[in-house]
Amino acid sequence: MRKNSKLTVSAAALGALALGLTACGTASDPAARADSGAKADKSTALVVAASPTPHADILNYVKDNLAKKAGLNLEVKEFTDYVLPNTATESGQVDANFFQHKPYLDDFNKKNNTHIVPVVNIHLEPLGLYSKKVKDLKDLKPGQSVAVPNDTTNEGRALGLLADNGLITLKDGAGTGAKLSDIKDSKGLKFKEIEAATLPRALNDVDAAVINGNYAIEADLKPATDALALEKAEGNPYANFLAVKQGNEKDARVQKLAQLLNSPEVKKFIEDKYAGSVVPAFGAVK
Repeated sequence: MRKNSKLTVSAAALGALALGLTACGTASDPAARADSGAKADKSTALVVAASPTPHADILNYVKDNLAKKAGLNLEVKEFTDYVLPNTATESGQVDANFFQHKPYLDDFNKKNNTHIVPVVNIHLEPLGLYSKKVKDLKDLKPGQSVAVPNDTTNEGRALGLLADNGLITLKDGAGTGAKLSDIKDSKGLKFKEIEAATLPRALNDVDAAVINGNYAIEADLKPATDALALEKAEGNPYANFLAVKQGNEKDARVQKLAQLLNSPEVKKFIEDKYAGSVVPAFGAVK
């Protein structure tokens, strides 16, 4: 039986979350933790914040199958949003997080004056376009609605996917930070900006939606087969990684987890469990 605690929270619950995590005794003074580096007590649990699927699934595989033998005491805390894992890592309420890609982290650090840094790439979740109302891209017609994530980096990523598949045309130079205002030709489609986590539920209210891979899987969608359009893995800058507050990269526990997350065992687990819906972002199994 897994002993990780699942936290389903919203930004409005941040105060209660902070009290709850502190009460659990999983974090000490943030400043002291930030300066501890490799001197961290190896016997102390490494607490990692993660999105439920596939991030927590991967971490729990490590916890259940690899961590004990490696001498790592790993604790997994699940979050269902894209904000609290970083704020909890910044404050020292958790030791690390695993849920995001580099463009999102860069934007988050800039907007929130946080100091989170990547440690090691683990996997890619291809972004996909899904629909309950049409069966093919060519069936999307002028006047129909498409929902996209409302956070800066994932919206740009979603618009890039739509442009790559000929559904819209973007202004020159729009890049990965593209916004709805950067659409040069919408081909008559109407767009709705919706929080990433709620996009699967929005499929009943729109004609199509661009959904992040982890949320698609949680909603029992199969990106490899259900998506009308899916990102290509080759050359994709959106690999998800283990991240910590700057200064904690050399924590011996973090380094040990990084090695386990890039192990042949984890690569095989990802390939077997997700069948192309989640793709390893590190070397081949030996």
